[in-house]
Amino acid sequence: MRKLAFLAPLATVLAVVATPALADPASINVTLGPDLQDKVEDLGQRDVNEQADRLAEVVRRALSRSGGLDGARIDLVLTDLKPNRPTFQQLADRPGLDGHRSISIGGATIEGSITTADGQVLPVRYDWYSNNLADVRGYGVWQDADRAYQRLATRLAEGRYVSR
Repeated sequence: MRKLAFLAPLATVLAVVATPALADPASINVTLGPDLQDKVEDLGQRDVNEQADRLAEVVRRALSRSGGLDGARIDLVLTDLKPNRPTFQQLADRPGLDGHRSISIGGATIEGSITTADGQVLPVRYDWYSNNLADVRGYGVWQDADRAYQRLATRLAEGRYVSR
């Protein structure tokens, strides 16, 4: 029994030492474009900041799963953002809006660049919007914007950086 008590910590240390070093994950920075900054007062600062954070998180998760773009710096600019339902700020500014029945075509436009670990700079551009109100699915305020983030993240993980 004493031999087992000695071998268990030793095996743990050896397993950690033998694990290959992981590459540095990609650094992701999201900023707001000038056109979107003009819309912040209408959409609400909190909602827009949460969407910028959400974009960074979705891209970070997709790249960590795929292992793509290790050591790269990804600078994304959220240039346009449209909600599917009124934001808290819009509901406060326009009391006649119905938070459940008021729907609109939503989505997002993202631009930016990727600086790979070897110094190569690659452009990034992606946008996605619902085509019509019949395409609006789900009940989230930012349903289509989130769909745009997911699709961009999948493309980045697959090595496709520019679309449309």
